[in-house]
Amino acid sequence: MKIRQILQGKKINALFSVTSSTTVYDALVEMADKNIGAVLVIDEGKLSGIFSERDYARKIVLKGRHSDDTPVSDVMTANVITVEMEDKLEMAMQIMSEKHIRHLPVMENAILVGIISINDVVSSIIQEQKSQIASLQGYISGNYA
Repeated sequence: MKIRQILQGKKINALFSVTSSTTVYDALVEMADKNIGAVLVIDEGKLSGIFSERDYARKIVLKGRHSDDTPVSDVMTANVITVEMEDKLEMAMQIMSEKHIRHLPVMENAILVGIISINDVVSSIIQEQKSQIASLQGYISGNYA
């Protein structure tokens, strides 16, 4: 399975973003409103970073900073790891596991086209396994096409 199939299967594939000058508080409000765990940071049409709940917990809360006067640029992950639409699901899963990240922006021809989460990856794997099991059961019982 490819990343393209995951994005096509998502119910909502909107790109929610803030700018690097957005306060952490405002980014958190946006994330809460959209029920998402990370938001892309886009400046002048280009991906500058990603800001996640983990960034908030580790770089604001634990360091005693204030979210209402800290810009996202101070705490976002700037060196964003991305995947391509034609990359395989296994590659995304490996990156997420090795790098301990939960969200991957998806690029196509150097253009940001979406984002996938660890939940998207796990759900896709489960669906793929269910399909394989059903196919094997059909084969075993003689009900195959």
